[in-house]
Amino acid sequence: MPEERRPVLSVEEALERILATVHVLEPERVDLLEAAGRVLAESVTADRDIPPLTNSAMDGYAVRGADVEQAGERSPVRLQVVGEVAAGTVSGAEVVPGTAVRIMTGAPVPAGADTVVRFEDTHQQGEWVEVLKATLAGKNVRPAGEDVRAGQVVLAPGKVLRPQEIGMLAAVGHTEVAVVRRPRVAILATGDEVVPLDQPPGPGQIRDANSYTVAAQVQAYGGVPLLLDVARDQEELVRRGMREALARKADLIITSGGVSVGDFDLVKRVLAAEGEMRFWSLNMKPGRPLAFGVVDSVPLLGLPGNPVAAMISTELFARPALRKMQGFTGWSRPVVVARLNQPIRRKDGRRHYLRVRLHETETGTEATLTGDQGSGILTSLVQADGLAVIPEEADHLHAGSEVQVILLR
Repeated sequence: MPEERRPVLSVEEALERILATVHVLEPERVDLLEAAGRVLAESVTADRDIPPLTNSAMDGYAVRGADVEQAGERSPVRLQVVGEVAAGTVSGAEVVPGTAVRIMTGAPVPAGADTVVRFEDTHQQGEWVEVLKATLAGKNVRPAGEDVRAGQVVLAPGKVLRPQEIGMLAAVGHTEVAVVRRPRVAILATGDEVVPLDQPPGPGQIRDANSYTVAAQVQAYGGVPLLLDVARDQEELVRRGMREALARKADLIITSGGVSVGDFDLVKRVLAAEGEMRFWSLNMKPGRPLAFGVVDSVPLLGLPGNPVAAMISTELFARPALRKMQGFTGWSRPVVVARLNQPIRRKDGRRHYLRVRLHETETGTEATLTGDQGSGILTSLVQADGLAVIPEEADHLHAGSEVQVILLR
């Protein structure tokens, strides 16, 4: 199909096609702390009861509930202290009627006892203790297996491992665990005007900011960025960059530049020759020229060259893809509703993503544009808290109109 007659896709259609192409990656075993924030790829069962023994929830005295249920300040119950037990030890003493064992929080409750009276409710004199408050049987005692039983499934595959899940893994004896592998993402900037950071830009040249912006985004999304050398505007050099990405076992290739309709926009041409082009034009701004295809079974996302368009496209399309590849089932950013502080006018029928600062007021959240909204104005993103989504059909929005804002914070 000639380029000019290719259909222009909506953001939703493009994202649907990208997500249909990428798949959850295989698992790998990692050390426990390396697993934090990742998706569990195995079922985890408890190797023992937690807690393993019935233990005290308080510092106090282990007693028989029947001995102290009628105790009070005016009628204290006097018990003989026959031992002491701390956490991590086991007492050989047995609590029989009329006796008590001094006990610390977490210590195993000695034989014969079923209740713990707090220190605050007692008065000890030598080897005797007076209980000054009625305490019901079973009070302040944590039974064995109260939290987890041996053999119980405590974590299932697909669980995102937060600090509390890491703690549970440690509690059941795991020093490592299987999680979904992080995707390797090759990042290739193109263009004669783009120079590496260690090279002074000449007339008409710019530093390669896109590679580092995208790499930082990939890292923030959980991927492993692989920076490639800038490819000049020659088909063979662009082809060489793609092949290097494949040689480095990339799970996703992201290019910047070379996807418009200019004489030197070569990424689309090389992608079509080396693999399969799925689409290359979207009904959005910034980011209309965005290519997507597959090279040797590896998906390739071709970003526009302008830095704002590249970053927003990465946010909207690469982030969901990378989240899916890591096993996450949700990939949407938080969205808030805010009131515009100024009117918006446009007539191109595209969905716009405007960079805004957010302010909380007594009447709600307000959104203010971060200055010039050009796709080459990176400061508009530096200053932004979010992206205000202006629907395709909205030609004119008055100040005070409500819009959805995708949070970038």
